[in-house]
Amino acid sequence: MVYLEQLWRSLDWWAAVGFGGQLMFFSRFLLQWLHSERVGRSEIPVGFWFLSLAGGTITLIYAIHIANAVFILGQAVGLLVYIRNVMLIARNRPSSKPRLAQPV
Repeated sequence: MVYLEQLWRSLDWWAAVGFGGQLMFFSRFLLQWLHSERVGRSEIPVGFWFLSLAGGTITLIYAIHIANAVFILGQAVGLLVYIRNVMLIARNRPSSKPRLAQPV
């Protein structure tokens, strides 16, 4: 019973931030599932990585606030992966600049 009381007292504004980060992070799985159903094959949409980045960042902020080294390390390493994937996506995106006509 003491544990449940302690748990209840821990629900404050910062807990809402942590839950928000977790909810955003979880929503990436829903996005991937719905996208894969729509295209008829398992595929990761670009939005997955942006939700990962946003949810991971919010969750890292929460982990820093509660000063949990395990949680901080796990989120920080994950963020490196999400940042790298977003960089790769940006690098491989087709340019929207108009191409000049090639001489014949």
